[in-house]
Amino acid sequence: MSNVIDTATTQAGVPERGSLRGLLPALAGHRAMTVRTCAAALLEQGSLVALVTLAAHTVGTAVIEAEAPSFGTVTALAVLVFVRTLMTWREMDLSHDLAYRVLAALRVRVFDGLARSAPARVAGRRSGDLAATAMADVEALEFFYAHTTAQLLAAGTVFTGGATVLAMLEPWLLAAVLPVAVLLTAAPFAEARGRTMRGSRTRSAAAKLSADTVEIVDGLRELLAFGALAGRRRRLAERGRQVGDAQRAEATWEAAAAAVRDLLIVVAVLGVVAAAAQSMTSGRLHGAWAPAAMALALAVLGPVAEAARSLSQAVSLRAAASRVGAAVKAPALAPPPAAPRPLPPGPLGVRLHQVRFDYGGGPVLDGVELTVRAGQTLALVGASGAGKSTCAHLLARFWDPSDGEIQLVSADGDAIDMREVGEAELRRAVALVGQETPLFHGTLAENLRLAAPEADDDLLAETARRCGVDRIAPLSALVGERGSTLSGGQRARIALARALLAQPRVLVLDESTAHLDNASDAQLATALHQEGRTTIVIAHRRATIRRADRIAVLEAGRIAEEGTWEELIGRPDSSLKRSLADIAP
Repeated sequence: MSNVIDTATTQAGVPERGSLRGLLPALAGHRAMTVRTCAAALLEQGSLVALVTLAAHTVGTAVIEAEAPSFGTVTALAVLVFVRTLMTWREMDLSHDLAYRVLAALRVRVFDGLARSAPARVAGRRSGDLAATAMADVEALEFFYAHTTAQLLAAGTVFTGGATVLAMLEPWLLAAVLPVAVLLTAAPFAEARGRTMRGSRTRSAAAKLSADTVEIVDGLRELLAFGALAGRRRRLAERGRQVGDAQRAEATWEAAAAAVRDLLIVVAVLGVVAAAAQSMTSGRLHGAWAPAAMALALAVLGPVAEAARSLSQAVSLRAAASRVGAAVKAPALAPPPAAPRPLPPGPLGVRLHQVRFDYGGGPVLDGVELTVRAGQTLALVGASGAGKSTCAHLLARFWDPSDGEIQLVSADGDAIDMREVGEAELRRAVALVGQETPLFHGTLAENLRLAAPEADDDLLAETARRCGVDRIAPLSALVGERGSTLSGGQRARIALARALLAQPRVLVLDESTAHLDNASDAQLATALHQEGRTTIVIAHRRATIRRADRIAVLEAGRIAEEGTWEELIGRPDSSLKRSLADIAP
């Protein structure tokens, strides 16, 4: 458990080695398009080299031998111009089409990774930071998929072919070009660490800016109410300056690197001119071929220089690649069973057997033993931090216990470990209503149907009536994002109605009625009652606790005592009495 949290909290640090290589498997699902993109890039770069070389040879022949180009030469030049034009467009079209297809799939995989490891991976991380990973970091990788992979392969192929021709035509020309090509290729790797750190700084600053922006928008009412908006605006401005500084540092370094690449090209030009002059003087290179050989030597350097630029920029994406890779590969905290077992029909009870759990520190639950019979209502009581919400999360199988078992038990006594139940069947059987009530932008009916999309209109209307949701607004009314237009009590009613609409056999309520008054709490208690449903209520209201069939008191990670209200309240040393000291009537 601690390893998962550590991984989540260190994503903004130094990216892992091989994070860019980890992006390549995403192309596996698009093999045909990848091949077409590489072929288009190869034809685009190869046609340019052939065009420049043939044009230089034509000019050299015309000047030195006073010979007009033949019809075949002119036709070849025209064809190369057409191929170059067509392939430039085609390569851009294919590479970006490929990149956006990969990014679309990658966003889903990032979401799946976050969902697979939630809530632990999400806990402690700001929503804006998560949004930056899911959106901005993924979007930044467009350059890698659109401008790096196919271009590097094509540049390597074109340079190898051109170098082979140069070696056969005039080795001294190759000797003038090869050192520069090696330096251009090595430069991105030599500066990789610096680029990685600058890229990491930019991604981290952008994520903090995103997180602060989302936080300010969410808390705008509170900031206005307490006069704290000006301070937050200054903080946001500072975040913006940090992003600007990081981006300027990257841009400045890139400009310097581009100048160095241009200088190397100039050195290569001088070297090629000197080698060509020496070859012509010694008679090894015919005058008409000299311009073509020089053009070929410099033309094959063009793709290498462009590939070096692309690779340098790709290196700066290691931070984004690392954050995305960590999200995609996030481990499942509740892995699916290899061979799911079906749940028996009818009511289900719950049994926690020697359950232990911790968040990476001391144990929160230390050998919990608790049985809730099918159809029974149990109130779980304890001081804040005693582990009640942890029990709720374990019952919903957001996490698995580090030791022990959580079983679903039929009325006949057949027990099945939750870890052996398929995800979909478990979600239909067990519903959790937490302290927070996430609502989504859409109609009230759409928010209620989140748990049961197939629910018919009659069941929806009846459930809304039982929970008093129909008095909040018509079911067709739009609900503001996160329920911002609703009160806490109204959101609680909607959350309970949403859970009941799914008709679960086990219902877990984690202080979900805390925002309700006593009368509303009693009304919802009636709505929650259903023959055969097992209900586990975590509450801090005496009236709610008294209505339960049984009460379990959680202390120091264990069940300190268990019984009915009358049994526990009558004990002189009752743990329930201590827990009730700070509980509202």
